Amino acid sequence: MSSATSPGSSPGTNEKILFWASFFTLIAAGIGFSVRAFILKDWGNQFGFTQSELGAITGGGLVGFGIAIIFFSFCADQFGYGKLMLVAFLLHASSAVVTFAATPVFNAYGKEGAHWCLIIGMWLFALGNGTCEAVINPLTATLFPRNKTHWLNILHAGWPLGLILGALIVLGFKQAAPDVRWEIKLGVFLVPVLLYGLMMFNKPFPHSEAKSSGVSLGTTLLTILSPVLLFLFLMQALVGYVELGTDSWIGNITERVLQDETKALLAFIWTNALMFTLRFFAGPIVERINPVGLLFASALLGTAGLFMLGQDFTNATWPWMFAVTIYGLGKTFYWPTLLGTISERFPKGGALALGISGGIGMISAGLLGSPGIGYTQDYFAVQKLKETSPAAYARYKAPDASGFPVFTSITPDQFPPVAGLDNAKLKVFDDWGGVIDPTDWKRKEGKTTTLESDLETVERLEKENKPVEKSLKENLTGLIKWWDAEGRPNYATDKDKLAEARLYGAKQALLYTAVVPALLAVGFLLLILYFMMTGGYKQIHLHDTHPPMEEY
Repeated sequence: MSSATSPGSSPGTNEKILFWASFFTLIAAGIGFSVRAFILKDWGNQFGFTQSELGAITGGGLVGFGIAIIFFSFCADQFGYGKLMLVAFLLHASSAVVTFAATPVFNAYGKEGAHWCLIIGMWLFALGNGTCEAVINPLTATLFPRNKTHWLNILHAGWPLGLILGALIVLGFKQAAPDVRWEIKLGVFLVPVLLYGLMMFNKPFPHSEAKSSGVSLGTTLLTILSPVLLFLFLMQALVGYVELGTDSWIGNITERVLQDETKALLAFIWTNALMFTLRFFAGPIVERINPVGLLFASALLGTAGLFMLGQDFTNATWPWMFAVTIYGLGKTFYWPTLLGTISERFPKGGALALGISGGIGMISAGLLGSPGIGYTQDYFAVQKLKETSPAAYARYKAPDASGFPVFTSITPDQFPPVAGLDNAKLKVFDDWGGVIDPTDWKRKEGKTTTLESDLETVERLEKENKPVEKSLKENLTGLIKWWDAEGRPNYATDKDKLAEARLYGAKQALLYTAVVPALLAVGFLLLILYFMMTGGYKQIHLHDTHPPMEEY
């Protein structure tokens, strides 16, 4: 059994290895999420998936992530961190195996088999990420009991680093090997998975702070019901909404505003590089203003950044970059600092308190944040287009209306269902706009459009006697007929109106999302006042010695 270091001394070798192994788990998660976003087109082309089907494959990511965090947090104190990390490693490895099986399964059983491989692979990956998150947060708090917030911020610098690496990996393959298969691009995430597996193998893990102090499960559950902790859980739900929900859309919106894919990617890399760097400096900041003060300042910056992004003056590149920098500064410290606050103030909550908090944030992002921001874009884009060109709205209107999840069912008057703009038609509009000859297959710089590529995929599958859904081919050919009959003849009159409406919807979505960090600012201000009235913010310790190490 390894010797433990005292809280006041420098962390020992074992602590450092476990911490940096935890860091690599978030790099693996970031790379996996980032690369998957870029290879969706490859999956669509190879297997003949529609955009809706691709959305169904990726949709379970954040929700599965959140569910896994909460579920495995119940097990962390009982079974130990080492055993759960073995589960996480197996989930990550099996997600790769199942996902890579999509091609041979497609060749043997067709599109439906590949669809299930990718869905199951996505859920296994999300469950692996959630299991890691259930372990690494309380593990870090246990390894560094006197500097929890500082080290949790450093730990979570691994997530933006993974996102950056994923983007750079795709760009690197695009330049050096543009025809490389998607399996190779995605397989890179296994490198940090293998690293954290090797680093944690046969290492002694500490018991959680709560378990080593003899805190019973009943005490932990009573701690969870503390009014202040429940309020912090509510703050975490808002953090998940504004941070991860906005992040899922900000790249798409940036490309819409700046009308340049490269600039949008550079903005994405810049904000994540900013977050990665600043999270290493949370400790000195916390020493001056305490974690709640840092969260309050972050909420003010996040509100200001999103408010500016929603204004017309940020439609140019440099004003947009300035505003997105302010937004990036605001979101940098949200997640890890809030987890640090929970661990510092409620150590009897153990791994369960941290797991519930992280799970609530992820579920909020998956069920409310991402779809809510999408709904807001639809709502305001439709309003604008109805005002400027009802005929254009009639041409591009989606067949079905959708609402703001949860809120539409509760208050349908405030959040009515909206038939937004049909993304399939908008994609044709973007790819084929301005083309006079409908038989011209080379629409943009000699490239085949997405719709044409989808049709070529269907035709190839038919020639190979592989199953193709009848409705898929009908939808694709129907889009071409619609474009020739309605889209192309009205392109000149619809172009500016559609662009104006889509930009307006995107900007208004960010403007209204600024309400969420404003609510966070109010909440954190209330916490500052609460701690002022109760003797100030103080970290609570359950013991004065480093917890004993658990052999694994």
